Amino acid sequence: MGALITVAKREFAGYFATPVAAIFLIIFLALVAAITFFIGYFLERGNADLQPFFNFHPWLYLFFAPALSMRLWAEERRQGTIELFLTLPIPLWAAVLGKFVAAWMFLGLALVLTFPMWVTVNVLGEPDNGVILASYLGSFLMAGGYLAIGSCLSAATKNQVIAFVLTVTVAFLFTAGGAGFLSDLVAEFVSKSVLDGIAGVSVLPHFNQIVKGMIAFKDLAYFVALIVAWLLATMVLVDYKKAG
Repeated sequence: MGALITVAKREFAGYFATPVAAIFLIIFLALVAAITFFIGYFLERGNADLQPFFNFHPWLYLFFAPALSMRLWAEERRQGTIELFLTLPIPLWAAVLGKFVAAWMFLGLALVLTFPMWVTVNVLGEPDNGVILASYLGSFLMAGGYLAIGSCLSAATKNQVIAFVLTVTVAFLFTAGGAGFLSDLVAEFVSKSVLDGIAGVSVLPHFNQIVKGMIAFKDLAYFVALIVAWLLATMVLVDYKKAG
């Protein structure tokens, strides 16, 4: 655990070594606010909840999570420092998990900084704060899932742009699989059981359940399994590249 914490601290501090971290946070917060108020019609709805705020999180993470994860391993490979990094007395699992945790905590920080939205809805009405807290948990878990995908695809290439595009594509497939517009589009060509199977592996149905305040074991297990599976794949790829 000591090695994991060391890597996580090193990587997390690295985000703030340049102005990139501040720019990322500012853009994320500005975009979240703009979408919530102008596209989600937060004030016009007349409901004391954060539903419009959380509804757009899956689509925001489609771009912000890949932008954050694309450098995790691709940058190490591009600079040729991955071999040096992996020769340190750090287990492979600690290196992979440490980098992932740092990125997850950074995106978690961005999520925490949206607390004025929570304060605002409490000033304007009497929301169900338990549901809002559950929604934040769901959003944080979903962010972890996208980052785990990005970590794996970043380890597959030394080009950050390619890593970004691949992650956006795969994350979109995991998201759109549970979207109503996709189901309507392919309903004529596949059976209902196939549609249910696609929706079952999609992020949206599980996230939407949590956002409603219903924290079920199957939904939590889904996100944990998604993160673990992609991190294990990351370990395999990093080990392969190291051996190569």
